Amino acid sequence: MDSIEKLIVIFKNFPTVGSRTAGRFAYYLAKLPRAKVDELVSAILDLKNKIRLCELCFNPFEGTDNTCRTCKDSSRNKNLLCIVEKEADLISLENTGKYKGLYFILGGTVATMLKEDLDHLRIEELKKRISQNVFSEIIIAINPTPEGRTTSVLVERTIKEILPSCKITHLAKGIPVGGELEYADEETLESALEGRK
Repeated sequence: MDSIEKLIVIFKNFPTVGSRTAGRFAYYLAKLPRAKVDELVSAILDLKNKIRLCELCFNPFEGTDNTCRTCKDSSRNKNLLCIVEKEADLISLENTGKYKGLYFILGGTVATMLKEDLDHLRIEELKKRISQNVFSEIIIAINPTPEGRTTSVLVERTIKEILPSCKITHLAKGIPVGGELEYADEETLESALEGRK
């Protein structure tokens, strides 16, 4: 396998990147001046060397502490927790400017309740997080896909085991079934946040 083919295989593993786009990326890099390629390589190494996961919400951040800026922010509502599937969902909700609580990134969804499907989710970490804080409301903001709905049921059951009296809400139906928070516009996300129940 030559260098271009190897790169295409690597890029095809990126989310939403198919063969055609992977090929475009590889040929684009092949045409770049050496200095630009070195800059890209350096940025990727920096990402791996400097970025860490927040021990509370699991959002990647650059710093020397164990917690990210959002979790340390004293102006945030510490009684409100929003559980999202992935980092991009957190960014989308933050961009609305309407949510001022804390977050927890679950790390994906499950299709079934089988053990092998559950192992990649941060369920144990979620249990620890919600047992260490007094949350008055927990928002389950997981994408309304079939996998997302299954995951929401699991998350809600987990919360009720630990905090039976906690108010649990879901985003309102502004997000289309099968849609993803990452791709929703800010107005839709705002109304989904405000209309949660």
